[in-house]
Amino acid sequence: MSRKALDELKQQIPLATGSCINRLIHLRFVFQELAWMEQLPDLAHLIRPGDIPRLPQRLPRPLTAQQDQLLQQELIRRNDLGGNAFLLIRHTGMRIGECADLGYDCLRSASPDQWAIHVPLGKLKTERMVPVDSFVCELVQRLRFFRFLDPLPVDGKLLARPLTKEALVRQLRDYFHQACHSIGLSTRIVPHQLRHTYATEMLRSGVGLAAVMKLLGHTSADMTMRYIDVALADLQREYLLARSQPRHLVPQPQTSGAALRSGLDGVFDSLRTTQHLLEMFRRALPNEAPRRCCDRLSNRLTKIIAEARKLA
Repeated sequence: MSRKALDELKQQIPLATGSCINRLIHLRFVFQELAWMEQLPDLAHLIRPGDIPRLPQRLPRPLTAQQDQLLQQELIRRNDLGGNAFLLIRHTGMRIGECADLGYDCLRSASPDQWAIHVPLGKLKTERMVPVDSFVCELVQRLRFFRFLDPLPVDGKLLARPLTKEALVRQLRDYFHQACHSIGLSTRIVPHQLRHTYATEMLRSGVGLAAVMKLLGHTSADMTMRYIDVALADLQREYLLARSQPRHLVPQPQTSGAALRSGLDGVFDSLRTTQHLLEMFRRALPNEAPRRCCDRLSNRLTKIIAEARKLA
């Protein structure tokens, strides 16, 4: 190889990890094929499995509380098209491309005092309804006002497109970087981190993982876990809550065996006490087969209690 070719090779942009992995795998297959055809066994071991790098693990990237507060204050202060659009993204967790596709009538009434935003088909070819509060409703009204003032022809979209959807997304990204730069935040912050911040906020507010998955429009919980930052404080809060209010345990009977009531109420007390003792016994069993048997017995007791209530 000539010196000029080497210099040009050094000036090339480094390959991404995924591209390096694909090339090494294909090169390994080529060496194995040559080793078999040319009777050169050393070629088969020239690239070993350990030489192939692993894909980097995608970690959640929510904004810190301080970054989130500074950015929201700046967007509220600006109160323009871009500022309201990114506040809408922050408080609904939608992607920037989904925001660009929002219809003018995206705000839907779920009940007299409840509203939701209809997010159209997105990256995963799914559409969803995201519940919103009065603040988000006001953001949508502001964006409708800006759309009314825009001279571009009406196309049914909430955000006017100067040329194409891609051009609008580029404008929004440039606006976001300018807003971050104006308040001293890192320009490496990207709009998608607002989605991570929304997911983490929902989880810390008490929303279950399955509901967060639906709010984000994901099709698997594994994908949602890439968005949620579970800190030690979150683990401690959930642990203390589970210890103080264990929802999975059969509740302790309120009456003892010596204070059972008479009549049908006493029958209910006896059944509940038996169910509780059965559950405590099941938890002490070492293997799964007796545990499953106790589960079946507990389910039968539940049905017996339900049938006994019909006598009342």
